[in-house]
Amino acid sequence: MGRWEPDASGRLRRAALDLYSERGFEQTTVQDIADRAGVTERTFFRYFTDKREVLFDGLHALEDVIVAAVMSAPAEASAKPMKLAMDSLQAATPFFAERYDYAKQRAGVIAANPGLQEREFLKLSSMALGVATALKARGVGDSAADIAGDTAVVVFQQGFQRWIGGSDPDALGRCMREAYDELAALAAQG
Repeated sequence: MGRWEPDASGRLRRAALDLYSERGFEQTTVQDIADRAGVTERTFFRYFTDKREVLFDGLHALEDVIVAAVMSAPAEASAKPMKLAMDSLQAATPFFAERYDYAKQRAGVIAANPGLQEREFLKLSSMALGVATALKARGVGDSAADIAGDTAVVVFQQGFQRWIGGSDPDALGRCMREAYDELAALAAQG
């Protein structure tokens, strides 16, 4: 493949994920990824700051979708911050519509590496903070906004794990609703 081929960032993402799955994250170098993608190491660094970021750069776009959904909801939605946070996460499910196989493979790579698990946790914490900040901007009290943001991301994580553990690429929204229903049932017991 020539170095002029389009979609270098997409090729780099696919190459990195395949190599991480084949060899392991620690055993894969940036040069390996660049070679597999048919680009130079310098080109790699135009798109990603390090070899970990190849797995995490999409979370910024996901957070943007969720925050935009919080901010664009009708004014009365702020009266139910948890519902607003969950509805905003549901609005993000199309973000994953074509990423099922990638998401499953990515989750396996992350599960196999404690450093990547830590990075995933930090990115998800950032997403929870983004949701909470958007809720606060809509007039939701600090504590309620923080709890709703954190809880929504936990529900997202649980739903996501169910989704990649299943076989239906279109089931992410349903899996998140099931996780939220279980949370509601647990809260009602307390």
